[in-house]
Amino acid sequence: MNSLNATSRAPIVAAAAPAPTVARRGGFARGWIGTLAVLALLAIGLTFVAKGFQLFQATMVLSYAIALLGLNILTGYNGQISLGHGAFYAIGAYTTAILMEHAGTPYWATVPAAAVVCLGVGYAFGRPALKLEGLYLALATFALGVAMPQLLKYKHLEAWTGGVQGIVLIKPDAPFGLPLTPDQWLYLFALVVTVIMFVIAHNLLQSGTGRAMRAIRDHAMAAEAMGVDNKHYKSMTFGVSAAYTGVGGALSAIAVQFVAPDSFTLFLSISLLVGIVIGGVGTLWGAIFGAIFIMFVPSLAEKVSKAAPWAIYGVVLIAIMFAMPGGVIGLLRKIQARLKA
Repeated sequence: MNSLNATSRAPIVAAAAPAPTVARRGGFARGWIGTLAVLALLAIGLTFVAKGFQLFQATMVLSYAIALLGLNILTGYNGQISLGHGAFYAIGAYTTAILMEHAGTPYWATVPAAAVVCLGVGYAFGRPALKLEGLYLALATFALGVAMPQLLKYKHLEAWTGGVQGIVLIKPDAPFGLPLTPDQWLYLFALVVTVIMFVIAHNLLQSGTGRAMRAIRDHAMAAEAMGVDNKHYKSMTFGVSAAYTGVGGALSAIAVQFVAPDSFTLFLSISLLVGIVIGGVGTLWGAIFGAIFIMFVPSLAEKVSKAAPWAIYGVVLIAIMFAMPGGVIGLLRKIQARLKA
């Protein structure tokens, strides 16, 4: 009789066993959502705490974060190296400037327009570049980054681009009579765009398309053997990456209120690559930390030494690479793993 009771109770115990695991997952999800909610409140609260130039810096951090997210999708998640993404940043900025200056387009409508233009240009560039891999692709994008400032100065395009003089824009006021300064409104607008772009990127990377992108990065031949269309996914990833970078450029043009060819030199492309390494290659949230590095470290290095600011910048970069070889996100993951252990 006792053995029968024990046998009858066994399935109940077995069925109840996974419950703690589900509970832990649910607790982790609630904790993650809570963390995001706190970060969102802090970001919104910054609108009413920071002033003028500080809000401008925060807006630029958001624009860089979107651009870095796009480059990370290409390099970190698909394995394609680009040394010329500053060109797409410039295309996005000039698309916004030209539409606002010559077509009278509202500033908010120029952001998706910049994404579409850069998506087309990126796909058109990425498709023939499929025959190039590794360093050869990097050199092709390097050439694009070098050529872009000269193309923007081309005399037959001066009527649209303004040539060397560039284009001056007007910072938009807050709509609907909201009691916000132009800097406050533009920061909130950039924050909303950033959240939307991060949500889209998260959903994309968690979908079948994202898994195909990572499969190509890990082993292109094996991915193709399993039915992944490498040509399509590589070209599409290049286009999406360029679209993200173009959105970042569009926001920067609205924030700076000025675009000129010399604002988009090759150093911008190198800085974007440095940003994804600092934040963490192949991570979403690393783009935020990389953008903070790009925005603040050069100016801090100049304050430390006006005679040799780039020497200070180089020392800081080397120190960070030694201390955090996996970027900021890699360090945070190590700390989290140790705390769990």
